Amino acid sequence: MFAIDRSSPIPLSTQIEAALRQLVEGRTLPGGARLPSIRQLATQLAVSTNTVVVAYDRLVASGVIEAHGTAGFYVRAAGEAGTEIPDEVALEAGEEQEPVWLVQQANDQRAGVLQASSGALPPTWLQDAVPASVVQKALSRSAAGMASRCPPQGLPALREHIALMLRGIGVACDAGHILTTFGGTHAIDLICRSFLQPGDTVLVEDPGYFLMFGRLRQDGIRLVPVTRRADGLDLDELEAACRDYRPRLLFMQTALHNPTGWSSSAANLHKVLILAQQHGFLIAEDDVHGHFQQGHSTRLASLAGLDGVIYYSSFCKALSPALRMGYLAAAPALLKVLMRTKIHSIMTLPALNEYVLLEVLRAGNLRKHLERLQRKIIAARNASMRQLTAAGVRFEQPGDAGIFLWGTMPEGLDVDLLVQDAYRNKILLMRGAAFSANDTPDQHIRFNVAFSQHPRLSAYLQERLQAMAGARCYFSARMQKN
Repeated sequence: MFAIDRSSPIPLSTQIEAALRQLVEGRTLPGGARLPSIRQLATQLAVSTNTVVVAYDRLVASGVIEAHGTAGFYVRAAGEAGTEIPDEVALEAGEEQEPVWLVQQANDQRAGVLQASSGALPPTWLQDAVPASVVQKALSRSAAGMASRCPPQGLPALREHIALMLRGIGVACDAGHILTTFGGTHAIDLICRSFLQPGDTVLVEDPGYFLMFGRLRQDGIRLVPVTRRADGLDLDELEAACRDYRPRLLFMQTALHNPTGWSSSAANLHKVLILAQQHGFLIAEDDVHGHFQQGHSTRLASLAGLDGVIYYSSFCKALSPALRMGYLAAAPALLKVLMRTKIHSIMTLPALNEYVLLEVLRAGNLRKHLERLQRKIIAARNASMRQLTAAGVRFEQPGDAGIFLWGTMPEGLDVDLLVQDAYRNKILLMRGAAFSANDTPDQHIRFNVAFSQHPRLSAYLQERLQAMAGARCYFSARMQKN
């Protein structure tokens, strides 16, 4: 199909991307044409499969090709709906960078938009995690097939597998402590519906999970932000908030915090638990990103033994967004309340989703899948940090794992204007203020390492930041002259 130059300083993945792009633009590969599989092209060019994956990911992000699940990769047909974003979406919607708007953009997956601040991994990284054959195997395990019903608490065998996973990270529990959910967002909703009333005070991390803030305010909940630092919550602020506001609940991410990527120290978590016991508030521990961490990290649920801690996580980001599967772990008294709320709101989850996830866990392939993901993420982190640093982004306290980098933009840069301009250039960025409970001005941008290693992003930022620096020097010289 084409050749690569191993003596060139240009990375092999970039050469492959450029060659395929040229073939598409020259109509040698017309719209609808099927590309070689990742393994076929890697064998043909004598490169690693990861090198081809990087090239294909970039072409998918640019809207040049599209992934059709297990059917492979195809050249995007010219004139397909959604390939262009009209300017009025960014200029007139009036909701740019508003949390719900951001989630919509990230999940609409518009062709050609580089999801540089997305909270998800590229589809190509996950499409082999749940093979289509698993669905048929899963159904065959149920005597009722597609007529199967699912217990509200979740399939007992599935809950036992989840409990086994939790015991592996030090959380002592059994199947009776587990409740299945439609992912992490559903878990948050169940916790809010079960334990909060209008007027209650809830402590949240700042920065923190941006979609949660609106969800809480919608119920008339009073939010008290507590500064999140690299080793955990600011303990002085937390203690003052406990004393002044008598909180009902604390939402906290202990491992691979979103958006910073930081993980809390055991000493910090121990103090958090002491304050929770002294002031009588519940803790909801978010571990949605824990799958991306290599090695062991201390969790509140392991320190407390689920005493006053509701632990929740999800398989959506690391395994399959199509399944929409997550879970809660809590003491029986709390879990009973949560299950009643689940029955009142959705009754139960689809049996098909639970049987499929059960089949995946039974097969024992999840650990290897997560190890592969972790290796890819580490490589992407290194590449993204190198390219973004060269473009002018600073990383004072980067986490050591996970899909997020919390980058600091130069002083004087209007981050709001930058993210608006980036969107007009089909790059989705999320400003730091979006992760603040008070929408406090912030010079940070959250970067997703899987997409931020794309040269298109670093080239865009380098051009914009250099132009800004040049303008600042010009005006400074004029001021001195005058």
